[in-house]
Order: sequence, then structure tokens, then C-alpha cells
Amino acid sequence: MSRWLLHVDLDQFQAAVEFRRHPELRGLPVIVGGNGDPAEPRKVVTCASYPARAFGVRAGMALRSAQRKCPEAVFLPLDMAAYEKASDEVMSLLRSFPGRVEVWGWDEAFLAADTEDPEGLAQEIRAAIDRLDLTCSVGIGDNKLTAKLATGFAKSTGKSSGEPGAGPGAAAGVFRLTAANWTAVMAHRPTNALWGIGSRIAARMAELGIVTVGDLMASDRQRLAAEFGPKTGPYLWVLGRGKGDTDVTTVPRTPVGRSRSETFPTDLTDPSEIRAQVARLATEVAEEMAAAGRVATRVSVTVRTNTFYTRSKQEKLPEPSIDVARIAGTALHIIDRFELERPVRLLGVRLELVPE
Repeated sequence: MSRWLLHVDLDQFQAAVEFRRHPELRGLPVIVGGNGDPAEPRKVVTCASYPARAFGVRAGMALRSAQRKCPEAVFLPLDMAAYEKASDEVMSLLRSFPGRVEVWGWDEAFLAADTEDPEGLAQEIRAAIDRLDLTCSVGIGDNKLTAKLATGFAKSTGKSSGEPGAGPGAAAGVFRLTAANWTAVMAHRPTNALWGIGSRIAARMAELGIVTVGDLMASDRQRLAAEFGPKTGPYLWVLGRGKGDTDVTTVPRTPVGRSRSETFPTDLTDPSEIRAQVARLATEVAEEMAAAGRVATRVSVTVRTNTFYTRSKQEKLPEPSIDVARIAGTALHIIDRFELERPVRLLGVRLELVPE
């Protein structure tokens, strides 16, 4: 039996959960975010149905902007409890299949399975999730990188047979990407098509004449190390060849930090109000971590002005602590180091934690 990595990604997840209880909305442009009121200031889209995306609506867009792009959209409020419950249903279902499941979020997970028919297993998973009245795409790979990228092809093309070398048994919503078809599928694509390469790194590589994945495959490893550093350079070289992590762990990932931030309905200009909000955010995140038994080692504060200029400052605690008052006091000491010459749009407080 061969070992395969399957990446299961739920389609338009939050909107799909809403469709389960509001079936009359299926096929309509639906936008989820905030309290469901597009006139509410500074609230953003967290999920858009595929019909809404056809109008250019994307996650992270302001609700007001989304309404301008798609005036006929149906706006719905966030329902975190419903999404968490639906996610738990899906992950429990995935664990009923042979293999090891690593949860990556509400709407995605990796499954490591020994099988001679990965496409058949993928279709079984899709059929089982369909019975939950949800849909998913499944990427099949020989590591996490290829499986994750394969899911993108399954979603964007709608049918994996539309790409060269998709693999035997290819069908809608499933795509196979491995070393066998890596060059045919990926070599002509831009470097930022790779999971882990953003536009900034891609731009720097383009200055070196590395524009496509094929260029990266043919690049000199030592040159990349000299340009991007002894760790990042070789990592990019490995990515270009479609190599990646194959380890799947069932142990939930323990966060190494926790943050709390807020975008305010109106900009803050009063220094005392700014300090009060920083103290509140720091207290909330410190109390949450203390209740979870997590110990903080460092505090950072982020400020975003009305010009969207964003900056963070940090300070190490004298010793690891769960003392809420000390953490809040440190956050206030940090905010006092900022020169607040413009109205403040957003504040955030983050704690770095002692690893468990």
C-alpha cells in the first residue's frame, strides 16, 4: 500500500453552514461578516459565497465595499458557535476513515492514508461530507505542499481532468499532484503559486531572473542561500521541486502566542482613552491565558492609525508570568513609547507564551 496525503478543504464554509439552515439562499450571493449589517462601520467580510465572489467580493473586504460591488447580496451575521459545531462534525467524520487526521482550522485538514486508490478515498470523503449537507474539495499529494496545492486546482478548475497529468480516476473536486506530474502542472506557473511564497519574496526572486516555478527548479541553491539567507534560500529551492513535510500529527497544535485586537467604530484621539483600551485588551487576553494555564514571556502592542500606518512594539517580561496586572502594566508602558500623532483606528495586544 502507498502512503498518500489528502488535503480536505470545505467549500465556502461559513456560507455553506448558513445554507444548511437557510436552503432558500442557495445559489444567491451571500456575504457573512460582522453583525450582518453592511452599513456597520469597519466590519469586514469573513466569507462570501461563490456567486458573491463572481462580483469581486473577497474575505477581508469592508462590508460597505462588498455592498457596493454586489448590491443584491444577502448579508448575514457571524455565528461562531454554528461554524465550530459544523467543523467538529466534519473532523469527527474524517477521523472515521482509516488514517491520521491533522486539523488545520475550521474548514481544512490533512489525512494521511495507506491506499492504492487515493482518488476513490477522496470521493468517499466528498460523498460523506455531502451527506452532512456540505461540500469539499480534496487534494492528493505525496506531501503536504503538493496536497495543499492540489486542492487549489480542484477548487479553481472544478474538474481535475482539466489539468495535465492529474492522475488516474480524476474527477470533479479532486486533483492529484505529485513528483510524477509536478513539472507538467507547476513549471510554467509564477513562483507565488507555491504555498509559502508571497508577492514580496516572488518580486525579489524575479530580480534574480527567477519568475516561474521552472526557473526556481533550475536555480542555484547556493545563490538562493546568499540572497535569502542560509535557511530561507534552501527552503525556497526545496519548494520549487515540490518537496514538503509528510508528517501528520493528531495532537492539536499548541499556540505559541495569543492576541486580542479591535478596530474601533470611530478613531481614538484621546490618549487616556487609548491607554484604557490597551489596558482592557491586555487584561482580556491575559485573563484568558491565565485561565488556560499558559504563561506569558513577552508583550507586544500594535497600533494602526487612520492612515493605515501600522507599527508594533514589544517588551520582554522580567520573568515569565501569569500576573494579569503585570501584563496589563507592561502593555501600558509599551503604548507610552508610541508617538501618537494621528487618530488611532486599531489597537492590538499580543502575548508570547511559554511552549507547553
